[in-house]
Amino acid sequence: MQNDFINKLSAYTVLYVEDEDGIRNNIQEILQHLFKETITAKNASEAFIKYRDSKPDLIITDIKMGSETGIDLIKKVRQSDSKTRIIITSAHTDLEYMLQAAELHLVKYIIKPITQEKLMEALEAFVKTHDGEKIYILSKNWIFDHSKSIISNDEEEFSLTKKESKFLKLLITKNRIITYEELENHIWDEDSVMTANAMRLFVKNFRKKLPENFLKNVQGTGYKIIRD
Repeated sequence: MQNDFINKLSAYTVLYVEDEDGIRNNIQEILQHLFKETITAKNASEAFIKYRDSKPDLIITDIKMGSETGIDLIKKVRQSDSKTRIIITSAHTDLEYMLQAAELHLVKYIIKPITQEKLMEALEAFVKTHDGEKIYILSKNWIFDHSKSIISNDEEEFSLTKKESKFLKLLITKNRIITYEELENHIWDEDSVMTANAMRLFVKNFRKKLPENFLKNVQGTGYKIIRD
C-alpha cells in the first residue's frame, strides 16, 4: 500500500514555499524524491509567479514570510483556482490564522517542526483528494492518469486518445480478458466499423505508449494486461 501511495505521488508536481533556507533545503530534498517535479520559492511573491508559470498540483506553503503571508498567497491563487491542493505549514497555532486557512479549502495544516511522519501523513491526505480522479499504477514507474488521459514514466509522457483511455480503464477495472466484441461495443465509435485492420492499427499505436509486454493478445478472444 505504501509503494502504491509513493508511486501515485510521482505523477504530480509540487511548489514548496518557505523563507528559511535550512528548512526549505531539507524538505526540498525529501519532496524531489517523491514528486515528478519539485519547485521551490522563498516568499509569497516569488511563489505566485512560479505558480502561474508551472501550475503545480500541490502547494505547500509556510504562513509567516515577511510582508506577504502564505494566507495572502493562497487567497490570490483561490481567486481563479479552486482545484490546486494546498498544505500549510506554520510554527504557530494562532486561531485567527487557522480559521482563515479553513476557509481556503486546505488539504492539511502542519504545525512545525515538520517531521517526516507529519509530512507523509499530509501527502497521503493529498493523494486521497485525487482518488476520485483515479491514478492507476501500470507497472514500476508507469502511471495512468485517467482524469488527464495521460500515461507517464520517469522519462516520457504520452497523451491518450479517447479510445485508448477508455480501453485502458476497461482493462484495468475489469482485470480480465476484454473480448473483441466488448472492444467494439464499448470503445469503438457508434458511427464507425471496427474492421480487423482498424483494430490492429489501433492496438499497434496504443502499445507504443505502454510498458513493454503490458498488453497481451489472447488469440481469437481479445486482450488482457500483464502486470510485473
